[in-house]
Amino acid sequence: MRAEGEAEGLQTLGIVVALCSSLKLLHYLGLIDLSDDKIEDELEMTMVCHRPEGLEQLEAQTNFTKRELQVLYRGFKNECPSGVVNEETFKQIYAQFFPHGDASMYAHYLFHAFDTTQTGSVKFEDFVTALSILLRGTVHEKLRWTFNLYDINKDGYINKEEMMDIVKAIYDMMGKYTYPVLKEDTPRQHVDVFFQKMDKNKDGIVTLDEFLESCQEDDNIMRSLQLFQNVM
Repeated sequence: MRAEGEAEGLQTLGIVVALCSSLKLLHYLGLIDLSDDKIEDELEMTMVCHRPEGLEQLEAQTNFTKRELQVLYRGFKNECPSGVVNEETFKQIYAQFFPHGDASMYAHYLFHAFDTTQTGSVKFEDFVTALSILLRGTVHEKLRWTFNLYDINKDGYINKEEMMDIVKAIYDMMGKYTYPVLKEDTPRQHVDVFFQKMDKNKDGIVTLDEFLESCQEDDNIMRSLQLFQNVM
């Protein structure tokens, strides 16, 4: 029972870490507090290599207002003058927030979840689209985004190898101070419990429908999805 309880806790932690990841980026860009000085009426786009789509289009595509998009872009531009973020920058950001662990693999997986077009860089549009889902999306949208994060090879399913990689990445990121005594088979036990719960038809893979159904049956996961509703 203890192993099952720990595994369910890790599933919830995985959801929370995905949501927290958006906060890490917001904090890094100095965007958590919107009570800044006067916001410009128009985006300044000089000295930027990549020009984002128009505000009206992004406002229509996301759950952010024009004013919020302006604030987000200001911070994004200040920290990323080229208008794009690469994977190495993601890794540097997470290394700062998890100094006692190794966040490189989790940052790698997270980067590819943000980089939906698989171009090797995250543009402002990618950034705000993901934030919109993680902070203000519906339950289904947040769970779909998390499923995509776990579906490493993007084949539409989560297999045990992918889940093992994600679990190990979370453990590595949290570090030895969080999990000081970790038995070698502990990640595998967590993955087994995950599949016992999520793999409804026991075919060795977890589909999106199975993932959505299982997560919505879990009160802890549902509560975790509401944690950051009012961040911005």
